[in-house]
Amino acid sequence: MIGSSRLGAALVMMAMAQTPAAETENPVVVLETSMGDLTVELFQAEAPQTVENFLELVDAGFYEGLVFHRVIPGFVIQAGGHTADMSYREAPRTVVNESANGLRNDRYTLAMARHSDPDSAGAQFYINIGDNHSLNNRRGSPGYTVFGRVSEGMAVADAIAAVDTTTRASMGDVPVAAVVINKATRQ
Repeated sequence: MIGSSRLGAALVMMAMAQTPAAETENPVVVLETSMGDLTVELFQAEAPQTVENFLELVDAGFYEGLVFHRVIPGFVIQAGGHTADMSYREAPRTVVNESANGLRNDRYTLAMARHSDPDSAGAQFYINIGDNHSLNNRRGSPGYTVFGRVSEGMAVADAIAAVDTTTRASMGDVPVAAVVINKATRQ
């Protein structure tokens, strides 16, 4: 007969063997910006295709040199499509809308920007600066896919949201001084 302490240790070992650590941790990306770092946790289980696309873009260096080109205090800061001179960088592909995943456009969450076609999200993403429940999925209206959250650097997100903006290249809400993503890396 196995003693109770040995049995307990054996059960713990079996449980650990059935739950690999790599499967229980969400991917993390650091966005090094000209205003400071944003660390983001990605929700792979809830938005698998969106997270896969985002990580492929990060690994390819797609986001380096792009700017936060849309800054609206209390609403969102958006990046992933334009360089400092407002040249557009085309996303290599689009992903299907995963906004029915139960995640909400709450403050400091990341979501994919898109056109009117729900499945048109490519590379542009935004960070919610407020609770933007009008952007959530609801009956008859597909929302915007939430796929992560800022886990460190909330003050940086707030500082970006507070910069002065202007109109450039026919786009409003563009920061006067470019806020650049210098590097994006997986942790």
